[in-house]
Amino acid sequence: MSGGTLVNAEEERKADLAIADGRIAAILPPGERVEARRVLDVSGCLLLPGLVDVHAHLREPGLTHKEDFSSGTHAAALGGVTTILDMPTDLPWTASAEQLAAKMGMASNRIHVDVGFQAVLSRNLDSIAPLLELNPVSLELFTADVPEAFLFPTLDAVVELLKCLSGTDTTVGISPGDESILLGSARRGSAPDVAAFLASRPPLAEANGIARAMLAAAATGARIHVRQINSKLGVETWTRLRGLADASVETTPQNFFFSSDCYSTAHGARLKASPPFRSQEDVMALREALQAGLIDIVATDHAPHTPSEKAASYAAFADIPGGMPGLQTLLQAMLKLVDEGVILMRDICPGSARVIRPSDSGWDGRKGRIAPGYEADILVLDPQQESVIANAEQVSKAGYTPFDGWRVKARLRRVFLRGEEIVREGILVQEAQGQIVVRGG
Repeated sequence: MSGGTLVNAEEERKADLAIADGRIAAILPPGERVEARRVLDVSGCLLLPGLVDVHAHLREPGLTHKEDFSSGTHAAALGGVTTILDMPTDLPWTASAEQLAAKMGMASNRIHVDVGFQAVLSRNLDSIAPLLELNPVSLELFTADVPEAFLFPTLDAVVELLKCLSGTDTTVGISPGDESILLGSARRGSAPDVAAFLASRPPLAEANGIARAMLAAAATGARIHVRQINSKLGVETWTRLRGLADASVETTPQNFFFSSDCYSTAHGARLKASPPFRSQEDVMALREALQAGLIDIVATDHAPHTPSEKAASYAAFADIPGGMPGLQTLLQAMLKLVDEGVILMRDICPGSARVIRPSDSGWDGRKGRIAPGYEADILVLDPQQESVIANAEQVSKAGYTPFDGWRVKARLRRVFLRGEEIVREGILVQEAQGQIVVRGG
C-alpha cells in the first residue's frame, strides 16, 4: 500500500506498507522502491487497524430470525469491524464445552470477519474446566436481570465464583447490575411506562454493580472486564476504584449521543435496551470520561431484533425487546466523535484502548496495530469524502440504525482482513474469509 498515512494509537505518519502471508511485513518510508506483486495506491487516505468489537450478539444458534453469523459479520465487514467477540446469550446460552464447540462448528466457513466466542458462567461450576480447554476469549458473569441458572446476585456469590478461576489467566466479563433493586422495583408495582423502566435500573444499581465487581476482583486477583456503563455515578465509582484490581471498562457509542429523553420520540422502541439511556448530564460525564482516558473500550452491544418485534404492541415499555444493531456503524459513530472534537482520529485505533486492549484477549502482537508482524487487518479511510449513515444501507436483519441520516466527514473505501480485500466501496467482495479466534491463539 503506497501513499497513505498510518494511524496507530500513538501516532500518525506517512508511510508505505508491505504485506506478506496475511501480516504486515514492513513499514517503509514513503515512495521507497521495493519488489511487489501488487501495489495499491492509497494516496490521501488514512490507514487504520481493523476495529475489534468485544461485545456483540450474533444471535446464533436459536435466534437466527434476528441475526445469524453470515448477516452479522457481513454488517461488521461493511463497517470496518474485522474482529467480533460474540456474547453467549443465544438459545441455548453457551454455558458448556459441548455448546461452545457446537457454536464454533456452526460458524465455520460462514463468517466474513474473524469471530471469537465468549461463554457464560453458570451455577454448574463443574463446567468451567471443560470450557477453558476450548480457550474462549472470555467468560461472562451476570449479577442481575438474567435466568436463575446464570445469576450471581450477591457479593459472596461473585467472589466464590472468581475464586474458581484463580490462576487461569482468563478475563471475566461482568455486567454490572443489582438484582435487589430490580426486584424491589417490581415489588413496588411500578407503572408500565418509561419512567418505571428507568427506575428499575437506576445509576445506583450500575454503580453498586461496578463496586461489587471491583471489590471481588481485588479480593481474588481475578482479571475482569466491566461491561457497558453509562451513568455519571457509574463513571465516578469506576474512577475511584479502578486501581484496586486488574480491570477494564466499556461503554457503547450510542451512550455518547442519546439520553432518556429520546424514548419519548417515535423511535423510542428502537432505542430501548439495557442499561437504559440516562440524562444529558450522564451523557456529558461519559464523554468527559472518554476524553480523559477513563473508558477503556467502546463496544457496540450489537443486539438486533426484527422490525416487527420492535414495532409490536407491549403491555409495558420494559417488555419491548432490548437492544439495537451497531456493528455496521461503530466506525462511523466514533468518527462522529472525532468530528465533534471529543476524541482524535488515533483514539479510534484498537491499540489506543478506546476500542479494545488486545492483551485482554491474549492477542498481543497479533491484532490492533499496524506494525510488523501484526495481522494485516486494515481500513482505508478517505478523510476528504463525506459519508451518510442510512437505514437503507444496513445489512443486519434489524434493518435500521439509530444513527440514520447522520453525516460523517470521512468515507471507508476498503477493508482488508489478513491482507485480503473483503470490502470495496461499501460492497462485500470476498465470501466467508473470517476465522474463529481463541484466547492466546
